[in-house]
Amino acid sequence: MTREELSLKALTVMLKAFQSTQDVIKQDMTKYGLNPTEFAVLELLYSKGEQQIQHIGKRILLSSSSMTYVIDKLEQKGHIERKPCATDRRVIFAHITEKGKNFMEEAFPLHEKMITELFSVLTEEELETVIPLVKKVGIAAAGQSTKNK
Repeated sequence: MTREELSLKALTVMLKAFQSTQDVIKQDMTKYGLNPTEFAVLELLYSKGEQQIQHIGKRILLSSSSMTYVIDKLEQKGHIERKPCATDRRVIFAHITEKGKNFMEEAFPLHEKMITELFSVLTEEELETVIPLVKKVGIAAAGQSTKNK
């Protein structure tokens, strides 16, 4: 195969693998009554603590209009609450509630187990190899994206 054919094959394989993986993850998250974005926000707050709502969108690559919707949904479910900043009225924090913490303490280990099972087709050595390779492609793509703007 030529370099071009190998590159196209690698892209196709990577995209198909991503889609299949994403489908499994979505199915798992819906068991907990959340969509993937809601789960990602809740996981961020659970692991990193209170965050500025504006920063959450950047961390999980979500537009500010979508972020408001997701925060509203999580707040309605009682998993998070908004907290105004004491020093800057323009800043609002998202804070995980006790209900949200309890939910994540129950759901996250199960979700983590599912992900571990998903990647069990790879040895630890293969995982250690694939991570920097996929990251390298992602960094190169991000550089191309920035350059083309």
